[in-house]
This record gives sequence, structure tokens and C-alpha cells, in this order.
Amino acid sequence: MQSDVEIAQAHQLDAIDTIAAKLDIPSEAVLPYGNTKAKITIDNAPQRHGKLVLVTGISPTPAGEGKSTVLIGLADAMTKAGHKAVVAIREPSLGPVMGIKGGAAGGGYSQIVPMEDINLHFTGDFHAITSANNTLAAIIDNHIHQGNELGIDVRRITWQRCQDVNDRSLRHVVTGLGGKAQGVPTETGFSITAASEIMAILCLATNLDDLQQRIARVVVAQNFQGEPVTVADLNAQGALTALMRDAINPNLVQTLGGTPALVHGGPFANIAHGCNSLIATDTALRYGDVVLTEAGFGSDLGAEKFFDIKARAGDLNVDAAVIVATIRSLKYNGGVPRDELKNEKVDALRAGVVNLKRHVENIRLFGIEPVVALNEFTFDMPSEREFLQQWAQDEGVTLVPVAAWERGGDGAAELAEAVTRQWDHRSHQLYDPEDGVEASIRTIATKVYHARDVEFSKKANNDLAYIKANGWDTLPVCISKTQYSFSDDPSDLGAAEGHVLHVRELLPRIGAGFVVALTGDVMTMPGLPKRPAAEGIAVKNGTITGLF
Repeated sequence: MQSDVEIAQAHQLDAIDTIAAKLDIPSEAVLPYGNTKAKITIDNAPQRHGKLVLVTGISPTPAGEGKSTVLIGLADAMTKAGHKAVVAIREPSLGPVMGIKGGAAGGGYSQIVPMEDINLHFTGDFHAITSANNTLAAIIDNHIHQGNELGIDVRRITWQRCQDVNDRSLRHVVTGLGGKAQGVPTETGFSITAASEIMAILCLATNLDDLQQRIARVVVAQNFQGEPVTVADLNAQGALTALMRDAINPNLVQTLGGTPALVHGGPFANIAHGCNSLIATDTALRYGDVVLTEAGFGSDLGAEKFFDIKARAGDLNVDAAVIVATIRSLKYNGGVPRDELKNEKVDALRAGVVNLKRHVENIRLFGIEPVVALNEFTFDMPSEREFLQQWAQDEGVTLVPVAAWERGGDGAAELAEAVTRQWDHRSHQLYDPEDGVEASIRTIATKVYHARDVEFSKKANNDLAYIKANGWDTLPVCISKTQYSFSDDPSDLGAAEGHVLHVRELLPRIGAGFVVALTGDVMTMPGLPKRPAAEGIAVKNGTITGLF
């Protein structure tokens, strides 16, 4: 059996101008990066007219459940059915690529290509974000070293450096050691690039001017009087915007089925808002008739943030939603250990299906009746598939088997038909930010996570007072939470209920336009597993091997 990278490398790609022509994108708006990649300028695009289909998932296993694979297969099926389909998804991060989860370009015969480029450096957007982020960190340190005119309290610097690699040793560091000439010693740390506020700003900005204005509003520290210090106070917004000038334009590639794909931005959904750029989604809606986009992890994370943060900011309507489920994940949520997930376990499936039911209920909270896509694996047992079909029939849920990994668009044709039958929904948000940050957190916790209460730490309460004092209490919230559970305990699988959500810290992300609530033990810099995927990657005669 061929690996994903072998399938991708054997495919003859269309020239990027051919892909752009499928969407009637004018040639002057296409900025080629070689023969198979391009950036698209966003000026003078037509009015929005496309349908928007959101693909989300159930609570995953650590390996992921193939959400991108299903989405790409669905897009190719839409193309084969005569629709002018466009994929609009996130760029992969090197952290998971080199770590445990792998890339985010799909798999098998349902991929976006060139997958090696997309999963590694692509067009350099992540490098631009990392450079802008770390330039700001250097400017802050230099300002303090050069006399600290703004009176920045080094104990209250909230801006961290970042890099696009999982590295637990950088979570807590001290900079400026080595004497007076080396700067002022400061306790700080690194986040992964996907968690940087610059990433969130890129993904929510509407144009370059908006990007610069958002960067100017970023709060980097407090002064000795406890007042916020912003990028505008440091006069650094121009330099950071210059570093991001090209990165703001969406990237155009293609699927194995020849469907155009806009791949842009890449915040994680557990530690950030988990959606591709608003600019890419908006561009896709202007050039395509149907746009397939995704939100990271399950409905409790990426999908909730899609509706309450991204759709609110971009005035987007979600016309239809798909929940990707796998039998292995439902068995995992039913208590089956990872090394036994390929074994027949109908009783565990019966116990774990409550997780799928909860995700269906969550999507209904936003005004949409979802379609469940059962991403099939060869080791799924007939008895398990029959149980799920019967469960869906009993619950009044549309459940469609998908074999996109094996058959590409042909394996998602039934799913495409099911989606088109019910894509006339009017979506809405879950809460009103005017009610305040605390109320918004409690609404998400009780309605989406089914928590009985929310407990704020002493620091979180102090953060809340700071947020209110500065007039930020009406911003939307972005809850940082484990992807494996509806609670903040990753071991509490299934459909956790009646738990207490523990908020340990609130981070005002004024440039992005939301407040991050850190819960449980979620960290913004992941670590590598014992056997990272990086160990299996090699280059032979200039060809990359082992990349999934």
C-alpha cells in the first residue's frame, strides 16, 4: 500500500494558472510560487455568493480522525457533481508534522498537493508570523535596555517569543543573562507559532490596513502603574506589518481531484481559535459556489469558536455542517485502550456513541442540523457499522459512510448529496459578548461542555478585574481546553457532565479581538512524544520519504 506522500508524488499536478482559471480568478491577481502554488491578491474580487459548509468532528483520538481527508474528498465530490467547489482550510504546523498527529493535508487519495511543500515550509507564512512575533519581543527587550521610557514592568510582560516546533524545554526561560550589556534578565517563555496572537490577527483581519490596526492594539505588558502597554506605544506596528505584507494573501493550491484549495493561516483549536483565515474564506465565497472549510478538533472547540468568533467577526452564515466521526474514536470514548481500537468492541461503541450525540446537539445549538460523516477504516467491523447506522436512524440523525482516503471524491459522493439536501440553514451565535466575559464563559461551559459550574482562580479573577477596568469586558471569549474531553480533564472521555470548569488565567488578546481563557493544564507550547514522527522522515536523491 502506498503512503500518502507516495500517492501525492505520483500525481501529475495541474499548473497553478489552470487551477486559478477554474475560479475565474484574473491572472493579475495570481502571484505564482513556482508552478503549483500561488498567492492570491484580494483586491477587486466579486461579491460573496457561495454556500459555506463547515466540517467539524467528534472528540478525537491522539491520531486524529481524518477531518481534513473527509473535507477534501467532499470537495472533490462536489466538483464531480458539477459545483464550483473551493477548499478553504488551515496551513499545517511543523509541530504536529514532526510530532505525533502528522500533517493537515488530508490522506490517501483525498489530499491537497503538493503535500510535502504544504506540510513543511509552504509559502513561508508561518516564518513571517514567527519573525513578526519575535521582532516584537526583541523591540520590547531593547526598549527596556535603552532606558525604559514607557516604564514597562518586566514582571508583567505578557508577550512571549514563538517558534513552529514542539519544544517543552522552551516553555519557561530566562533571557538577558550575562551582565548589563546583554540586556535585563527577564523570566519569559515560548509558545508555538500557531498560538501567537499574530497568527490570530492574520486569521481575523479583513485587509492589510485592518491587520496593521489590530497589531497596533496588541497589549504586550503593563507599566509600573498597572496600565496596558501596546505595540502602538512602541511604534512597532509598521515594522511588523511590513513583515506580514505578503503573508496576508491566501495561498492557492489544488486537491488530487483538481479542486482549487485556499490554504491559509493555522491556529490550533485547543490553544487558539482553530480556524483558517477570514480572508481566505471570504475570497473562496467570492469565487466559488460552495466552500468547504473546517474548524479544529470537535464541536466544543473549533466549531464553537468558528460560530462565536470567526463568523461573528466576518458576518458569515454557515449553510450546512458536517461532523466527522470514526468508529475507533467512539470506541476510545467508550473506554477502549489505544492498542485495542482495531478489535471488535460493540459494547464500547455503545458506551462511546454518547460523544457523537453530544456533538450533534452542540451543532444544533447554532441553528444547524448536521450531517454525520462516518470516516471508514478497513479494520471497522460490519457489526460496528450496523450498530451506528441503527443508532443514527433511532436518533433521527443523517449518517453517511465515507471512503475518501481510499477512493477520493468518489468515496464521498453520498455525503455530497446529503449535504446539498440540507444546506439552507441560517446559523447564529451562542452568546452575546455584551453580557461580559464571565457570562460568556459560563454560557459556553454550561451549554456546550455541560459543566455545572465554572471556577475562576485568584489570578483569573484578578485578570477579569484588569479586563473590566480597561473596557475589554465585551469581547468574545476563546476558551483554551483539552480536545479529548468536554471537561478540562483529558481523561474524562465520552460525554462528561456535571463537572467544574477550572479557569486558571485570562489573557486579553486585544489585537485579535477576544479574551483567551486558559483551563486545566493546557499549554501553549506542546512537547514531542517519545517517538516523534520526525524520526521516520528522510530525503533520498532529493525526494522526501516517510512524510506519512
